[in-house]
Amino acid sequence: MRFREWATKIMLIFLLFATLILAVFAGKSAKIENNNAISNPEVIAWSEYPQAQLQSAKNPEAKPQIPIKPPAKKQKVVGLYRTTQAFASYKPRYLITHVNPTNYGERYAKDINGVTLHNQPIIVIHETGNSASSAVNFFQTPHDNENIQASYHALITQDGTVVYLIPPEKRAFGAGNSVFNGPNGEETVKTNPNLPPSVNNFAYHVSLETPPEAWGNDKAEYHSGYTEAQYQSLAWLIAQSQVPDERITTHKAVDRSRQKIDPINFDFDKFFNLLHSYRQRLS
Repeated sequence: MRFREWATKIMLIFLLFATLILAVFAGKSAKIENNNAISNPEVIAWSEYPQAQLQSAKNPEAKPQIPIKPPAKKQKVVGLYRTTQAFASYKPRYLITHVNPTNYGERYAKDINGVTLHNQPIIVIHETGNSASSAVNFFQTPHDNENIQASYHALITQDGTVVYLIPPEKRAFGAGNSVFNGPNGEETVKTNPNLPPSVNNFAYHVSLETPPEAWGNDKAEYHSGYTEAQYQSLAWLIAQSQVPDERITTHKAVDRSRQKIDPINFDFDKFFNLLHSYRQRLS
């Protein structure tokens, strides 16, 4: 009898120890799992959600895309230039923004006297005189006064971003009292009886953002110049046109008031070297 009681006590003690050992190991295991969950939350977060494209691919109800037919090919316009591989490789950042309609207009087929116009396009290079955002804000503000209405077709920021403002088929108000002196003599068009003649009717106006140290300084005659990115983006933009080199000019050159001096410190050699690397004349 005593032996049976002693054996029973031994068995109970053994079971208690076994239960305690199992509890300790279970607790450690749970603690390790919890520690792993806390130390690597990003792993769990990513694994909970499949990528959208994989989810779409596995969706049995997803409908196959219908191929879009390409538009009919238009007859190619024979031009003077073709773009190069260097042009294709350069991909500047770009933005498209709006300009208030009071600050631009239509291109006219006839001048104020009814004479049919045959001016070939020119490109006029400007600088903003202030920050690019300041220029855009001005162009987006309605101006009823014809004497202060102004705009460019595009401008290029310090980092080379091309900001498209007005479609090229529209007339930007970039040079008020102006004339282009080319191989055919003076070219200018009067379209408004209240304003002097200008090149605006046949000009594409593009502006470079002025370096920050010269912002707001109307009397500045010198500054640090334009960035490499600005020259590259300007050449890239103009390379898309068929305007010949001899019809690319500056605001200073076309201005009749002799008050405009922009773009200041413009390096034509650098610009034309880049332009010629982005487009080549057809033989």
